Amino acid sequence: MLRRPLILAGLATPSLAFAQARDPRRLRVALLPDENAGTIIQNAQPLRAHLERTLSREIELVVTTDYSSMIEAMRFGRIEIAYFGPFSYVLAKSRAPAIEPFAVGIERGSPTYNSIIIAGQESPVRVLEDIRGRPMGFGDQASTSAHLVPRAMLLTRAQLVGERDYRVVHLGTHDGVARAVQAGQVAAGALSQSILRTLVARNVIDAARIREVAVSDPIPNYPMVMQGNLAEPLKAAIRSAFLDVRDPEVLRAFRVEGFAATDDAAYNILRETARVLEMDLTRMRG
Repeated sequence: MLRRPLILAGLATPSLAFAQARDPRRLRVALLPDENAGTIIQNAQPLRAHLERTLSREIELVVTTDYSSMIEAMRFGRIEIAYFGPFSYVLAKSRAPAIEPFAVGIERGSPTYNSIIIAGQESPVRVLEDIRGRPMGFGDQASTSAHLVPRAMLLTRAQLVGERDYRVVHLGTHDGVARAVQAGQVAAGALSQSILRTLVARNVIDAARIREVAVSDPIPNYPMVMQGNLAEPLKAAIRSAFLDVRDPEVLRAFRVEGFAATDDAAYNILRETARVLEMDLTRMRG
């Protein structure tokens, strides 16, 4: 039952998921690669035990190297359940229309969270307009709070367009952005505010060496998503396994207080944000 978790680059093994996985005895659960993979896997061990107990199935945890490989894994049925970022879910849905979001994380009593743009204490950036002509750090291209939303903030609040008014620097993970800002490698950077709080609490980031520049409006939180071709009794069991969980050790893997039911329409606001930024979802990496 207890297998070593996988850290995969592209999950390139041939997939028979759509032929065999309607009621699989093994469920592959992908966790969003927004921090160091080893940290994610370590924090998710209580989750694996919870799912094995409640679903009576073998659980295989998966962390892909980036958001794009996770999207492709869901598209081709190489994972059954995934914890997506909001925008990476929108991208996945555009490529795999049958996938189903079913639960959303609750933070501080709300199914939303925020993006934050930060700068180092020695950085000349005090307000968004100060980013003009400077390097701006973002996370993965498919990240909501480390790319899509802060780029929209720069456009709508300060009329700054990436590569025209500032240099876009993609740094991969949220913690990579925070470290680069703290080290002065970029003038400013964007990431999830909740992840930043966690990094400060773990003493990964020194709060005295950074400062807040701007915070976004609320963003619909990270959804849990499953393959639409799973058997209905299994779908119901998966929903209950997440919606009914109360164990803080299990929830720690997601940095949430619990889960609430959700659906695809909750993420239309991100499709609209992509439209404002003139992003073609069908042509984005992933």
